[in-house]
Amino acid sequence: QVQLVESGGGLVQAGGSLRLSCAVSDRSFSTYAVGWFRQYPGKEREFVASISWNGVPTNYADSVKGRFTISRESAGNLVYLQMNSLRPEDTAVYYCSSPRRPYYNVYDAVASKYDYWGQGTQVTVSS
Repeated sequence: QVQLVESGGGLVQAGGSLRLSCAVSDRSFSTYAVGWFRQYPGKEREFVASISWNGVPTNYADSVKGRFTISRESAGNLVYLQMNSLRPEDTAVYYCSSPRRPYYNVYDAVASKYDYWGQGTQVTVSS
């Protein structure tokens, strides 16, 4: 069973930065895409960013382009989401996820097509 564990959330002032980490276990990490999604209270999860199995390409939601950067390292099975210039509207629970299918198309940014999910980490941006 694949497990994903997020960390790095917290409280930050608007304009600040946070880096989220996602540790992926129990699979051939190097052949699987990883995505970040976020969820507002009472809303469905929305796509934030994704990274291909080999790091290229990456895909971002329009709302975070130029502010967030997704990256991965194969050694250690880690994926990062560097979040800069944070805004109050970025406040949400952030989840990392991975599809079951290897070599997944990262431009297919649909939450229902991702099979494995972490428990989520809260990000709160104060104004």
